[in-house]
Amino acid sequence: MRSQYWTEAAAAGYDHPDSPMFSAEVLDPTVGFLADLAGRTGGGRALEFAIGTGRVAVPLWRRGLEVHGIDTSEPMIARLRTKASDQDIPVTVGDMSTTRVSGVFDLVYLVYNTISNLLTQEAQVDCFRNAAAHLLPGGHFVIELGVPPLRWLPPGAAAVPFEVTERHVGLDTIDPLSQRMTSHHFTQGDDGRYRYGPSEHRYAWPAELDLMARLAGMELVERVADFQRAPFTAESTSHVSVWRRPTP
Repeated sequence: MRSQYWTEAAAAGYDHPDSPMFSAEVLDPTVGFLADLAGRTGGGRALEFAIGTGRVAVPLWRRGLEVHGIDTSEPMIARLRTKASDQDIPVTVGDMSTTRVSGVFDLVYLVYNTISNLLTQEAQVDCFRNAAAHLLPGGHFVIELGVPPLRWLPPGAAAVPFEVTERHVGLDTIDPLSQRMTSHHFTQGDDGRYRYGPSEHRYAWPAELDLMARLAGMELVERVADFQRAPFTAESTSHVSVWRRPTP
């Protein structure tokens, strides 16, 4: 994980109240989906990889779940601490692909494309193994991730736009050989000036993630297009996938 992207300014922008990711229409289905899985094995203990400012973790904790987190960014964790104390939601500073926390969990989850911040296949495989190592038998690992937008890339094109609004223009440049993608963000500030911020990603197809899960000893149990459980189809632009650590 590249923690230099998640500075104090990035943390403050991430928690912007106008962000649709904080709306009830997005958060309520997300939290409900995850809370249901965490309760299936009876313990209600959840671990979030890349917990950030607690967008999802805090509502889960308020529902009565025991939530822990891992994150590389201390500015993001500092924002979380304005919402919940370390006793409420313990967070370990570290890389989600290798960092271990004490105990085992009913649910490990990783939302909003964050596994793509691991820039090699090896690191992503290690993330799956780390998730499995934290799970109770019968526990679940959840990832929310976009489908690689290669169908949108015309021959010879250098970039694919993913958002064009008055306040934000977002473009992806893609290298199909390395499966690396750079997202270029041009965001208008309150002063009217646009600021540029890139982020690097490694995209992975759902089938590749299923193989990573198998290498970690987990099995696919569900794949849907979103947390509202819309069917996943060839036209879906994202997916929510659930793998389980088998019981003996």
